[in-house]
Amino acid sequence: MAFPFSQRGLPRRRRIWQPPLAAALTGIVLGGCSFDLGSLVPEKDKPQEAPKAAAPAESAVSAGNVTEAQAHTAKAQSLAKSGETAAALDEFNRAIGLDPYNAQALYGRALIYQGNNQQDFAIADFSAASGLNPQKAEPLLGRANSYLALGKVKEAAADLDEASEADPNNAQVWTARGQAYERLGDKAKAAASYTKAVALRPRDEPARSGLARVGG
Repeated sequence: MAFPFSQRGLPRRRRIWQPPLAAALTGIVLGGCSFDLGSLVPEKDKPQEAPKAAAPAESAVSAGNVTEAQAHTAKAQSLAKSGETAAALDEFNRAIGLDPYNAQALYGRALIYQGNNQQDFAIADFSAASGLNPQKAEPLLGRANSYLALGKVKEAAADLDEASEADPNNAQVWTARGQAYERLGDKAKAAASYTKAVALRPRDEPARSGLARVGG
């Protein structure tokens, strides 16, 4: 499914997606069905606020704002890679404040929220990023992992079905899909997903273990 509008009410805007963001920020711990950005503990003395839902009209985002937002996004990615996630979150917030259509910043902020176990916030940002880039698998995979963390397995499976169509050569998607369908009790779909993951990445231990469990 495509998202002409994100859950945050943002109209879709053409934006160039840079797939290496997830790799630049972190690896994916598929056994735990979540992105791992390191040791993330929300600041105890700082109230946790929901992502800003309101966005200005697209015409209000100037070229200067877009450029400045990209700079904040790049800085945030570097900070996150270094484990400075609180500072990275501040930079992602600045980027999104300047350009609410910055899919990279939305996706990066979602990863941090997910690592902080703020799954509802993560889902909102993954949804916005997916709405801006409906052809990309990464936001769908991220949202699926948050759904799995909340026990919303059917929603996760639906996202992973779509992600597997968007990027059929993504072993991480197939492994997560296998986990989702295994939890739903659909051994046939789980086995097929794990088999695909192993074919793409033979040393994928979570996929190999999953395949053994479901009798593939």
